[in-house]
Amino acid sequence: MFGHRSDGKKVKGLNIIDRAEPFFMPQRIDAVNYTTVKVPCVKLDEFIARERRNGTSYNYMHIVIATLVRVLYIRKKLNSFIMRGSIYQRNYISISMDIKKKLDDDGESVTLKMKFTGRESIQEVKEIVDKEIADNTQTDTVHKTTKTIGKFTWLPDFIFRWFIALFRWLDKHGMLTKKLIDASPFHTSCFLTNLKSIKLGHIYHHLYNFGTTTMFVSMGKERMEPYIENNKEIKVGKFMNLGMSLDERVADGLYMGKSLKLCNDIISNPDTLLTSMPDDGTIPKKLVKKSRKLKKKAKKAEKKSKKIKPLKNKEKHDVRMRKIRLKKEAETEENVVNTNSQDSSSQNI
Repeated sequence: MFGHRSDGKKVKGLNIIDRAEPFFMPQRIDAVNYTTVKVPCVKLDEFIARERRNGTSYNYMHIVIATLVRVLYIRKKLNSFIMRGSIYQRNYISISMDIKKKLDDDGESVTLKMKFTGRESIQEVKEIVDKEIADNTQTDTVHKTTKTIGKFTWLPDFIFRWFIALFRWLDKHGMLTKKLIDASPFHTSCFLTNLKSIKLGHIYHHLYNFGTTTMFVSMGKERMEPYIENNKEIKVGKFMNLGMSLDERVADGLYMGKSLKLCNDIISNPDTLLTSMPDDGTIPKKLVKKSRKLKKKAKKAEKKSKKIKPLKNKEKHDVRMRKIRLKKEAETEENVVNTNSQDSSSQNI
């Protein structure tokens, strides 16, 4: 109450625009932006195959979740949320996702909420995710969210509607209990849906006005797509698209752009996820050194490769080639004349 919440701390010292935006766009759906992160799968497949030979089985979902946790830890504004016109910095990092106990129409859906510190390596993320899924996909298990909501769903509709309205009011005024916030999958840093598991492409999911979710990520089925290599050669490769929905009120466009670039860099180099993060939230040099070296090698290779002449130099190029051709023709004619003169002199003899 009065700006105090169990799941976040009110951010102070904001500039005028950041302070006013939540009042111009009071609802989360008013401020949602959609974007796509295109992930090349070559390095992901190499990483998964190598680690499987070493005895650890990762999948795309492990890599995506580990990347999101790391980005939320480094780019802290993405882990903030808006409530009643105020911006709060979340006290923890959490990922919510919906799974089915059975992949059929009547299979029970369970919404998981996994908490992280942000410093975890991909191995630690995998252990948390696999344990949470294993504990809640058994037919006889009941998830804590289902238990909590189940206590109220038996109420008549009009009473249940009043209960939800009370829940919203308590949430807006910071009086919702920590137990209910922990049980709610909508009070989370990021909501993830793995559409790849049911062989569907990515989508752009809306953000919920209920709760505090600032980011929604959709994993799509990987597919073969054309791309241009070194700005000149068309090739075909395997890519996975991530559809992202972001609340623009928590950070400006520059901050969001850098965060998306960091997300793409990390997920495209999954080896960096094998090392845990330091406590200060910085990126260790040894984690980015490899990716920088690869970028330098790619630039050198691009310089060495033959470049297409720009149009502004085409005229000079044509003049030079014409001179070379005329010179070769003159040399050929001179050789023919010399040959004929030698033949005639030999006949006279």
